[in-house]
Amino acid sequence: MKKVIYLIFTAIIGLCTSCENELDIPAQSAIAASSVPLNAEFIETQVVSVYAITDGNLDNGNVWRSAASNWVYGEVASDNAYKGSDPGDQQDIAAFERYQGFPSSSFVDVKWRAVYEGISRANLAINAVNNGVAAGTLTEAQAKSFLGELRFLRAHFHFEAKKMWGNVPFIDETITESTTNLGVDVWSRVEEDFAFAVSNLSETATRVGGATSWSAKAYLAKAHMYQLDFPSAKPILDDVINNGPYALNVLFHDNFNADTENSLESVFAVQYSVNDASNDSSNGNWGDILNFPNTSPIGGGCCGFFQPSQNLVNAYKTDANGLPLLDTFNNEDVKNDQGISSDEPFTPYTGTLDPRLDWTVGRRGIPFLGWGDFPGRAWIRDQSNGGPYVQMKTVYSKDQEGSAGAIGTWGGVNSINLNIIRFAEVLLWRAEIAAEEGDLETAKTLVNRVRERAANPLNFVRRNDGTPAANYVVGVYSSFTDKEMAIKAVDFEERIELALEGHRFFELVRKDKASQVLNAYLEVESTKRSHLMGASFQPTAEVYPIPQDIINLSRGVLEQNPGY
Repeated sequence: MKKVIYLIFTAIIGLCTSCENELDIPAQSAIAASSVPLNAEFIETQVVSVYAITDGNLDNGNVWRSAASNWVYGEVASDNAYKGSDPGDQQDIAAFERYQGFPSSSFVDVKWRAVYEGISRANLAINAVNNGVAAGTLTEAQAKSFLGELRFLRAHFHFEAKKMWGNVPFIDETITESTTNLGVDVWSRVEEDFAFAVSNLSETATRVGGATSWSAKAYLAKAHMYQLDFPSAKPILDDVINNGPYALNVLFHDNFNADTENSLESVFAVQYSVNDASNDSSNGNWGDILNFPNTSPIGGGCCGFFQPSQNLVNAYKTDANGLPLLDTFNNEDVKNDQGISSDEPFTPYTGTLDPRLDWTVGRRGIPFLGWGDFPGRAWIRDQSNGGPYVQMKTVYSKDQEGSAGAIGTWGGVNSINLNIIRFAEVLLWRAEIAAEEGDLETAKTLVNRVRERAANPLNFVRRNDGTPAANYVVGVYSSFTDKEMAIKAVDFEERIELALEGHRFFELVRKDKASQVLNAYLEVESTKRSHLMGASFQPTAEVYPIPQDIINLSRGVLEQNPGY
């Protein structure tokens, strides 16, 4: 969705106004409210403005702090990735990597402001719709469609706030002053908004990438999954899987390819575009501009952040039958080129691997999206800090240079959509429920649907002569021996299928596995990465600190999360 500049409403950056001068700043170049045409054409611009902020981009300024991908909060804060770059760059991220984030960090401040900006825009538009109906300038049918989208988006932003900070206020269109964040039943309000969207949206989108009744159902199921409310999620997921319009793409990489976006696997995604006459390609993905191979020809040669962990790479090893090593994957490292110069000989790991590794992680000696074989150290800013790997899911291919990649701006601004929910995730949620219920056959069938795609030779990364770039062996499960194995297999599949897509930390928290998994990870990783020495995960770190500036702005109405 294109960004739209508004001279009509002020941007509400915190919660809502709290009278006096909390946010009581006159709108510059404003026009009288009575002059606003509350018709469908005007409301359309307001709806577009809400979609526009789903990218978290307030002003093109250090947008990685509020990136829609949540690469800092969902991945670097997990066992999937390191901050990367060099030790001194972006120290706030290093603090989150060590679970020592702080309330005065500009990162949580900008993230909060971006999320609640989205909520504010949705509420302004909802009020405009209601006033348009009252004034007779909007029909009931028009209002129904607009409100369905707006309440879907309002729920999306509140969902983001809830998983980030836990104790958050729910702000609807009636709120006119700061309101408490304690004892608020945010989940039920989120469910209400998604349920409204289900009932009022059509099955097909009215705009490219727009919300539908099906995407609202999937998101409603996700809200139930985050509460571990499996009985409520189960029938919704069955409906989406059995009756909805979604399917897995044949090619795994099509989920991260600007040329194949909004596919049948895309349930809801942030829409990006570049080279579209917007200022500095502002409609592109600014949130991930740091996350390109350093000193490479891609993304302006900047900046070497968001590097996959060795632990994640090890998770893609398979056994002779092509199955994951659920318990022993991290016993031995996949071979890497740590400390080996780019002009020294290097032979990549020859053991059996899942090909999703080489569509997710750039590793030396393996073809890298048409840019040639990844050269290793030459494209890494500081191997001793960030390791020998780079991420690939937000990197455009060589043949998309100048099309998916922005022209005339710095960094890796590109037009690859950001998946909020894709169908593979929906299948794995339903598999999780089946595993928890002891329905081993259903769990196996759904996990195998995801694995069968990875096993298809069409998904093997290949060299120019057509030969596989690595020893790819992927199989499906013949059975799960018990409930414990089923749960473990589903969790593992979710990790390797969705790696580096912003979910991992939040998934560990919702499953109450963060402390166990992350402390085990740190115990090993601290022997490899000196910046992780002495780090530990405490339960208070399951939610992020509420920005101190926002607490001050609310005049103490908002209260800090315990432990901060």
